[in-house]
Amino acid sequence: MRSALWNEWHIGGIDPFSDSIPRSKGRALLVGGTHFMKLITGNSNIQLAQSIADYCDIPLTKASVRRFADEEVFVEIHENVRGEDVFVIQSTSYPANDNLMELLIICDALRRASAKRITAVLPYFGYARQDRKPGPRTPISAKLVANLITTAGANRVLSIDLHAGQIQGFFDIPTDNLFGAPVVSADIQARFGDRNIMVVSPDVGGVVRARALAKRLDNAPLAIVDKRRERAGESEVMNIIGDVEGRFCILIDDIVDSAGTLCNAAAALKAAGAEDVVAYCTHGVLSGGAVARVEGSALLELVVTDSIGAPDTAATAKKIRHLTIAPLLGEAIKRIADESSVSSLFD
Repeated sequence: MRSALWNEWHIGGIDPFSDSIPRSKGRALLVGGTHFMKLITGNSNIQLAQSIADYCDIPLTKASVRRFADEEVFVEIHENVRGEDVFVIQSTSYPANDNLMELLIICDALRRASAKRITAVLPYFGYARQDRKPGPRTPISAKLVANLITTAGANRVLSIDLHAGQIQGFFDIPTDNLFGAPVVSADIQARFGDRNIMVVSPDVGGVVRARALAKRLDNAPLAIVDKRRERAGESEVMNIIGDVEGRFCILIDDIVDSAGTLCNAAAALKAAGAEDVVAYCTHGVLSGGAVARVEGSALLELVVTDSIGAPDTAATAKKIRHLTIAPLLGEAIKRIADESSVSSLFD
C-alpha cells in the first residue's frame, strides 16, 4: 500500500515515474535471491521513513534509539539482521549533531550484528554547505562527516539534491545523489501548467539546477537573480538577468534556511513586473524566523519536500506546502536492493 502522502504528491494524476518504473510487488524484493531487504530509522524523520516503508510494502525494522540520562545515544535492534541488506533512513537535520550520532551508532550496531550491506539513506545531508575552505584555518566538515559515516560501517550512501555535486567524491564508497526535479516538475505541471512560467535561479551558483528544471518544463525560459552577500545569513538583490515582466516565476533552490535570499529575490521579481512568484526548495531547514519571514514576503507560496521534518512553526503556515519524496526514495531503495539501475529514474 502507499501512504496518504503519496496521494498529496501524486496530484493532478501526474506520476513522473509511471512510464519508466517497473514496480515490485509486496515483499518480493530479494537480495541475492535469498534475503529480504530491511528498513530502519532513527528519530530524525520517522514520518518519511514510514512513508518509504509503506511504498516499499515492508515494515520498519523494530529498534530502540533512545537517550541515557546524560544524553548519550543508545541503539538496540530487536530483529535479526545477519546477512541482510539494510537501509538506514536518517536525515542529519536539526538537531544535526544528535541525528548524526544516531546514524553513526545505528550503522555500528548493524555492522556488529553482521548485516551484509548497510546503506545510509540521507534525505538531507547536513554539513553539506561546509564543502570547501572559505578561508584560512577552516575545516571541510562535509568530508569529515563522510569519513565518519564510512568508518561507522556504511557500505553505500543514498541522498537527494546534495548541496554540491562534488560531495559524492568525499565518500570512498558508492554514492547515489538523487534529484528532486521529477517531484517538483510534476507538481508545477499539475498546479501551474497553464501559467506563463519562467524558471528563476536565486543566484548564479544555482543556474545548473534551474536549467535542469526548465528543461523538464518544456524548455521554459530562464532568469537569474544577481545576488551580493555582504555577510553570512544576509543577502542583497542587485539585479535581475532576464525579462520577467508578466511572467509566473518559479524560484528553485536546494536549501531554504533563513529564507532571506528567497524573500529578497521574490520582492525583486515582483518589482520587475513578475505576475506571481512561487519558490520550490528540496530541503526546508527553515531556521530561526524563516517561517514568519516567508509568511510576510512577496512569495505566493513556498513548497518544500519532506526530506526534513517540518518545524512546528510551519504546521500552521499558510504559505508553506510540503511534497513527499517517499516514492522517489522508495523506488531508488528498491532498485539498489535489486541491483538495477538508479540513474534510469531520471531518463
